[in-house]
Amino acid sequence: MRYLKNAFELYINSSIHVSLAVVAFTLITFFQYNGKIDIELILFIFFASVTGYNFVKYAGIAKLHHLSLAKNLRYIQVFSFISFIALIYLAFQLEMRLIIASGILAILTLFYAVPFLGENKNLRSLPGIKIFIISIVWAATTVFLPLIQAKEYLETDILVDFIQRFMLVIVLTLPFEIRDLRYDDEGLGTIPQKLGVYKTKVFGFSLLGIIFFAELILSSFSTSNFLSLTLILLLSGMLLWKSRKQQKKYYCSFWVEAVPVFYLGIYWVIEHCLPQIPF
Repeated sequence: MRYLKNAFELYINSSIHVSLAVVAFTLITFFQYNGKIDIELILFIFFASVTGYNFVKYAGIAKLHHLSLAKNLRYIQVFSFISFIALIYLAFQLEMRLIIASGILAILTLFYAVPFLGENKNLRSLPGIKIFIISIVWAATTVFLPLIQAKEYLETDILVDFIQRFMLVIVLTLPFEIRDLRYDDEGLGTIPQKLGVYKTKVFGFSLLGIIFFAELILSSFSTSNFLSLTLILLLSGMLLWKSRKQQKKYYCSFWVEAVPVFYLGIYWVIEHCLPQIPF
């Protein structure tokens, strides 16, 4: 049992879990636009997520007091290095337009972590901006990159999808910010610090409502997209509502971060079972 627990902690702390969540969102975009799944791009996004998250968490920059570093930090460092090498290799397999787009997101991630605005000042330290940087990077990675690969033109539906994904990531990040109220410096100006826990939840539910109604106006509306999104909005709302400053250890780092994986699973089931359901 001890070995299983250690393996699970390594799985979480090495950012494999959150990277699979990013991949799940990316696959949803491929499926929704009937694009051919590019395995090299999927692997690139996975290793880029591992590299980026582990850099932010373990480079001694982010003050994540709530995260007790894994006993096997050395394994995480080795895994991160291997992921970085894989990332570089896969980058050479991508087309230039993808490399440019990924480079812009990489610079944004770098500035999020590295103090370039003076002593200990980075994008993360700017009041109220942290959650929006995270959401922009997630949404751009999981919506724009696969569509750039599929050579889709920027249309209204794609912009709506981007905004929906951006808002959903904000909602999924709010439980983390509620948890981190005990640790975050007041100068960060996070949404829970500004609004309080209850109003933060109301804000999150408002975003979920906007996402829901935005889905209804899409010209590419489909039943499977709508049903899977509706279910995941309900799940996200439930997880947000149950968020507390005092949370179980893996409430956010496992269950909340698993929402994109649940989303992918629900979408796949509905897409394959829906034709058999009489209406």
